[in-house]
Amino acid sequence: MTIAMDQFARLGVRYVTVDDIARAAGVSKKTIYQEFKDKAELVLEAFRNKMLEDQAFFTNLYDENKGAIWHFVEVSRYIRSRFSYINPVVFSEIQRYYPGCWKLFEDFRQNCAIKTISDVLEKGKKEGTFRPEINADILALVRMDQIASTFDSEKFPPSKFNVLEVQMAIMDHFIHGILTDKGRELFYKINNQE
Repeated sequence: MTIAMDQFARLGVRYVTVDDIARAAGVSKKTIYQEFKDKAELVLEAFRNKMLEDQAFFTNLYDENKGAIWHFVEVSRYIRSRFSYINPVVFSEIQRYYPGCWKLFEDFRQNCAIKTISDVLEKGKKEGTFRPEINADILALVRMDQIASTFDSEKFPPSKFNVLEVQMAIMDHFIHGILTDKGRELFYKINNQE
């Protein structure tokens, strides 16, 4: 499934065939069809597996409890590694052609990502690193919309914009909009530690 997900992320879901995946995995197409009834099931399971990895990452990160700023810096690093190779068409393809997969993505977005962002924003307010007047629930939704917008090829044509650069620019803008002076100082300190 790792090979399938890698192929889908880099080349797009519709472009990659089961033959391509079999060839890349060094197995026969028949072997793949013994595990999955069709390409749609393979796509669904590949994305489910990746979302479970993402959910585990976010849960473990939150559980480490090293502070809200540290959390955002680590998420930023994760996004850099995760989105550095994703083809922008992937999300529009799964939304249009793989509704079961898109539902998984939406469930992850609502039940993991938005909740985690909101919780971290509240934590930062209590720590005094995020502005106390911000509405965590609203900003969590805004942040998720920002992330989703970077994959809109009409807003950010791939010929003109790199998805990763857009993600990082928007993340930088978002974080600086919520930091207190104390938070900004800590952000620069943590962000500059590699």
